[in-house]
Amino acid sequence: MAFHELRQYKILPGKMDDWVVFMESVVIPFQVAKGMTITGSYRGEEDDSIYVWTRRFASEQERETLYKDVYESEEWQNEIAPKIPDMMDTKGTNVQRIVATPRSPAQ
Repeated sequence: MAFHELRQYKILPGKMDDWVVFMESVVIPFQVAKGMTITGSYRGEEDDSIYVWTRRFASEQERETLYKDVYESEEWQNEIAPKIPDMMDTKGTNVQRIVATPRSPAQ
């Protein structure tokens, strides 16, 4: 069964613009190239510490495969991941798995 992953991050003070550039020019293109389906990327309208993005998976097996391909890759571990703590409070991460309702356009 397909599901989405809703990921909410807490961005460090003064780092939101840098984070958005990093996500849109590095993280998202890298993950898409590995096969991830990114369905949205958002920043808080009034709260500059909130960044939210969503990804879609066809199944748990696909999610497991893509997680391995992305997070265990040398590029992620050596080039991308080390830059994240400079912009994001990694302890402030909230990840929820969500399923579209029957009439949702996200089906």
